[in-house]
Amino acid sequence: MKKNLLLGSAILSAQIIAGNALADGFRNYLSVLGSSTIAPFTEEVAKKAKVKTPLIESNGTNGGIMMFCEGVGMDFADMANASRPMKKGEYATCQKNGVGEILEVKIGYDGLVFASNKKSKPMDLTRKDLYLALSKVVPDPNCTESCENKLVPNPYKTWKQVNPNLPDVKIDVLGPPFNSGNVEVLAEAVLESGCNSFPWLRALKTKSEKEYNRHCHNIRTDGAYTEETGDLIPTRLDGSVETVGIINYNRFKENASHLVGAKLEGVAPNYESIASQTYPIARPLFVYAKKSHINRVPGFGTFLNEFTSEKASGPKGYLLGKGLVGMSSAELQSYAADVRALKPMAPPN
Repeated sequence: MKKNLLLGSAILSAQIIAGNALADGFRNYLSVLGSSTIAPFTEEVAKKAKVKTPLIESNGTNGGIMMFCEGVGMDFADMANASRPMKKGEYATCQKNGVGEILEVKIGYDGLVFASNKKSKPMDLTRKDLYLALSKVVPDPNCTESCENKLVPNPYKTWKQVNPNLPDVKIDVLGPPFNSGNVEVLAEAVLESGCNSFPWLRALKTKSEKEYNRHCHNIRTDGAYTEETGDLIPTRLDGSVETVGIINYNRFKENASHLVGAKLEGVAPNYESIASQTYPIARPLFVYAKKSHINRVPGFGTFLNEFTSEKASGPKGYLLGKGLVGMSSAELQSYAADVRALKPMAPPN
């Protein structure tokens, strides 16, 4: 009798566990969201690690992290690709939704390149030039006195109007969608810097950050800037000698035979300037992984270890051939050790 009770109890426990697993869903592949910049690297690592092809949804860094933070379990994504660090508010949302411990894995560096057809006249741009060319509102160029607080819808039509040293061609820029992490980088690393070249706008940040961001982070929508996916921009640049495209370094490298990158503050976009962070729009790339999913999705741990291996991301790694700018050996080894130890990230400041 006692033996039958124990057997019945064991069967019931197994049924409960199976029921919970079924309710939580089941997957034998990785579900990945986020930055399209990192997607090609993710696909290549999955091949080399010999894990099942991941389901990758390239919905941008912002959208990817937002969905990543919606919950934990097999109904939710395992990983987010991000072209910037996770923000304090995003991490808080993850915790509010029960995501728990998160692994932050830096995989290398990238840069935004202002590329054009090789037949175009080369440009040496500054961040002030780009702010004046791309910002939705700018200081009134016709104002001659008491010009503080005088902003107008962007009136500039040509690069020469922005800076007499630039070509007399219309401002026609193809760039990333407004919901992408690349646009955040563009706003914070380029537009904000150009905005700060005007002391009264720089001072506005301490008075009202919300108003400052409204004036200094918004891109014009009058036709001078057109949203386009990064994989299509190089092809569209082939058909015009006046259009400038904002693309990631890896795509620029892939298309270097027919594109040229503008210098920014006198620095050319290349592997060395991005690795050393001397190029003004160099930025780190990350993948974020849910620790609670590591042992639930087949191959997840193997995949992360492969991503941080010397053969993938080291000085002669195969990802560098795909356009990734690698970290120093010491930095790579540090992140690889954290992955092996499943060390969770600290909350962002």
